[in-house]
Amino acid sequence: MSVRKLIEEAHKILGEYTLSSEHYSAGSVAAALLTSQGNIYTGINIDIACGIGFCAEHSAIAEMLKHRETQIEMIVAVSSDSIRPPCGRCRELLFQVDAKNIHTKVYLSEKDYMTLDELLPNRWKPRAG
Repeated sequence: MSVRKLIEEAHKILGEYTLSSEHYSAGSVAAALLTSQGNIYTGINIDIACGIGFCAEHSAIAEMLKHRETQIEMIVAVSSDSIRPPCGRCRELLFQVDAKNIHTKVYLSEKDYMTLDELLPNRWKPRAG
């Protein structure tokens, strides 16, 4: 599977979605991920009042989890004009969903990626006990 295919899948759902207020938005960022089982899941961001929205990566991960998968081979997020790196919250979510995702290829452009390990060198670890 190529990253180009993932980018195309993300672009299919990218776009403005109508919400209850013109001050709210959804779909300005879309994400697509490929699981270790070869499945593609997509998601969009939601930006609404009080900071209760979420990132496109969260949406795609939720879709993946609904299908009982946790391991991600590669992930990409796009806007209308660029590829977007995941925020810190998304990086932590990728890792905490499955520790094996530390090897996930996170695309920063169509040609360049970093592993989650490189993007999240000082990840959060819960205390034992």
